[in-house]
This record gives sequence, C-alpha cells and structure tokens, in this order.
Amino acid sequence: MPHPPPCVSIKFFHPKKGGHDGKALLVRTGVTKAPGECEMERVMRPGLVSVTFRKLGVLEVARRAAQAGLGCIEWGGDIHVPHGDLVAAREAARITATHGLAVSAYGSYLRLGARGGPSAEVVVETAAALGAPLIRVWAGDKGSKESTPAERARVVESALEIAGLAQSAGMTIAYEYHRNTLTDGTASTLRLLEETTHPAIRAYWQPPVGRSKKECLGTLEAILPWLANVHAFHWWPTASQRLPLEKGANRWRDYLGIIQAHGLKPDVLLEFVPHDDPALLDREAGTLRRWLEAQMDGPLPLD
Repeated sequence: MPHPPPCVSIKFFHPKKGGHDGKALLVRTGVTKAPGECEMERVMRPGLVSVTFRKLGVLEVARRAAQAGLGCIEWGGDIHVPHGDLVAAREAARITATHGLAVSAYGSYLRLGARGGPSAEVVVETAAALGAPLIRVWAGDKGSKESTPAERARVVESALEIAGLAQSAGMTIAYEYHRNTLTDGTASTLRLLEETTHPAIRAYWQPPVGRSKKECLGTLEAILPWLANVHAFHWWPTASQRLPLEKGANRWRDYLGIIQAHGLKPDVLLEFVPHDDPALLDREAGTLRRWLEAQMDGPLPLD
C-alpha cells in the first residue's frame, strides 16, 4: 500500500529525512510523527505545477519535487494526466503518494463556454481518479473586453455546471487568473465571481506580468475572499524574461504577508523556472520554502 502524504501541519520536511518512509519531520521541534499522529492544522504548502516540466514523465516530476522538499503537485491535464485518461490519473495519484507528496489540484485545460475541448463530466471524472480536491479551469478563451455578452453568459453557465458536478464529487473549482480570459483584470474577475456565486467556486492568483507591486497587491487583495491557490514565479518585465524567484523577494514577501495576515492557507505552487531547467528546481524551491518558513514564524514585514 502506498504511504499517505506527510501531515500538512509540518513546518517543512527534509526530503532525505522524511516523506519517503511515510513520516514527516517536524522541523520546529525535531520530532517525527506518522501522518495520522500529526495535528491537522493546515499551513501554506510549497508545491509544483507539473507543466513546469512538460518534457519529464510523472515519476521524474514527483521525484524531483520530493527531492526539492516540496509538499504537493498540481498535475496538468495536457501532458501528465490527460483529460479522460483515468489510468494515467490513478497512476499519478499512486506515484504522488509514494513520494510523500499530496495532490494539490488537477490543472485542467477546460475553457468554460468555449467550443471543443474536454467536457465538464470528463474533467471531473479525471480529477476524481487523481484524488484532486480542486480543479483549475479557464474563464473562456477571450479577454473581458473582447467577449460579447452572450459569450460571457456561456462562461457563467459552464462554470455553474462544472461547479455542481465538482461539488457532488467532493471537489471545488478555481478560475485560472490569466490574460485572454474573463479573469484578465480585477473588475472582470470580481464580476465573474459574483455572477457565479457558488460554494464550489474559487480563484487562483498569480502576479500580473509587467505591473507594479502596488497594482499586483491590489489584484491579490481584491480576490482574497475566493483565494484557493497561488502560482509563484517572477517574470520581469515581460513573460519572456523568467528570472530566479529570489529576484522577486521584495514583491513576494509582501504577497505572502497579506495572505497570512488574512489567515489564508493556499498552496503556493512554483510555475516554471528559468530556462525550463529541471536542475534549477532545488534552488527555486529552496527560495520558496525559506519564505514560507519565515512566514510561519510570524507575519512577514511589508516593505
């Protein structure tokens, strides 16, 4: 039987000291406990979005994530766990667990209201086989200014449909916060969240590329009531310039500080690394883990 993932209440487990044997290292005290013995307080977990390494297989992605000291993985629906491939989903779930990791979410490529692509039923079925608690979806295939009222209405209808299916299966959905969709700005995102008020609908957040820190903080604060998970990266000043996460320390400490100040505990997931180089994951994960470890010792100071 595969070992369950380590208890999420740990400060952070060291990959060589815990996780693979079904135990987690409580870094703050140095005491090890089996997952079932851990207190179940939820903390912000450091994780990985699997599409960061599309050229690697599921086993290698999980191995590298565990080695880097991460706690969970969002598995993508394009390469690693294709929509409708239940065998692949169950295998990814098994591999994730045996590496002492948790499934954070199913990163589907369902474009709400758009023609073509997987059906809501197929996406929910695949997520269930994966054991995902959350399904990432896209709010259409056009930006808010380009979408017609009828197109927006189809997105709303589709969102409520899959939210109902997900809720019945014990899951929630969350909108990807992304350009060229209805979540391309604060006003449109809030409008969509209000139009699709549902207990199983939440939202991701990631910093809009090229915006000032003040603007990014504003977008984050606006959606905090719906925040599910966070995609972490530092691209500056354009999306083609993927810098080390540490270069964004001045921004990310503020983002995490605001999240923590509101008592929220999303998974914070590394999405892409410079040059898509797997060898850089340990460094990038180390940066994220240090920030989250500092955050656990008290609120991060805002610059």
